[in-house]
Amino acid sequence: MKYPKIFFALVVLCLTFNTTAFGQANIEAGVRIGENIGIDATIPLGISPRLHPTVYLENFGVGAYFDWMFALTDGPEGLKFYPGVGPEFFFENDFDFNIAGNFGVEYSFRFPLTIGFDWRPGFAVTNDFDFYTNNWGFMARFRFKEGGFKKVN
Repeated sequence: MKYPKIFFALVVLCLTFNTTAFGQANIEAGVRIGENIGIDATIPLGISPRLHPTVYLENFGVGAYFDWMFALTDGPEGLKFYPGVGPEFFFENDFDFNIAGNFGVEYSFRFPLTIGFDWRPGFAVTNDFDFYTNNWGFMARFRFKEGGFKKVN
């Protein structure tokens, strides 16, 4: 019964950021498929950084990463890469708290679709303080609001 409450709290948090976010960037929502399947979103906190929450479905958990966006100076318009960091909470068997990095690349098409790949290595703080490297995934997200993309300098 506590899992629907956690998911509801995450949805309320996303809607709160939606109304207070700056208008110069897009809000995105979609799926992340890889080692751990999840619902993936991005919420602008300005041009950079952004909040990048994920609800993991296989090993039930929630991650919230802060990403700093970069574009190549002479690269294709819409191509960005990002480093980030944030906490992860897993609830499947025992409670697990992790600190993870978030390193990825994504491409925003001229229509409201962003695709990307990321890798989230991290440290399990609870239980055995172990380092893990197996959290990777491909993402496809729909862009809300203006539907275009903004080039990040």
